[in-house]
Amino acid sequence: MFALPEHAVHAGRICNLIYESALQRGTGIARRSDEYISKKITGGKAVVALDGDKLIGFSYIECWGHGDYVATSGLIVDPEYRHLGLAARIKEKTFELARMRFPYAKIFSITTSLPVMKLNSRMGYKPVTFSELTDDEEFWQGCQGCVNYDILQRNNRRMCLCTGMLFDPAQPMPSNTAATPYIMAVGNKLKKLFRIKK
Repeated sequence: MFALPEHAVHAGRICNLIYESALQRGTGIARRSDEYISKKITGGKAVVALDGDKLIGFSYIECWGHGDYVATSGLIVDPEYRHLGLAARIKEKTFELARMRFPYAKIFSITTSLPVMKLNSRMGYKPVTFSELTDDEEFWQGCQGCVNYDILQRNNRRMCLCTGMLFDPAQPMPSNTAATPYIMAVGNKLKKLFRIKK
């Protein structure tokens, strides 16, 4: 469901789930404070999944570049509830929220997760270079909580371990196949490899 102000009581648990997932995966997930997550919930920019009173999943949106871009971030599912299709449902609901609140904005996501790339691809996102994403300084400062931030800095914000994906409401929906996310992931790694060697 779309988060309601009373769901802000789960902010601490959400932050812990994000941190634990980052440790488990060994990849970059930027840390967020309880206050930051609470603000997203009370501001009507979040999606929560509940099992009774227990929070089992979360994601949020943030607007950048004066409303030209919206980022979907912080997708997390309780480990006990994974592999049930919950992440896809949360992602779809977050996408719905972004389209509802900012219908003309380009929606983007940066991720190291192949399952998230697959979800994005099904919804019409396409892989893009970081230069096609927002140039809003505040967004990129948010990456400072990620373990890979030094890589982003070394490459002058042109690339990192994340893959940038963009949904442009002005573009027609692509016809993706089941192999699209895998082709995209391999292609992205090859491009990064060749750039590093130059």
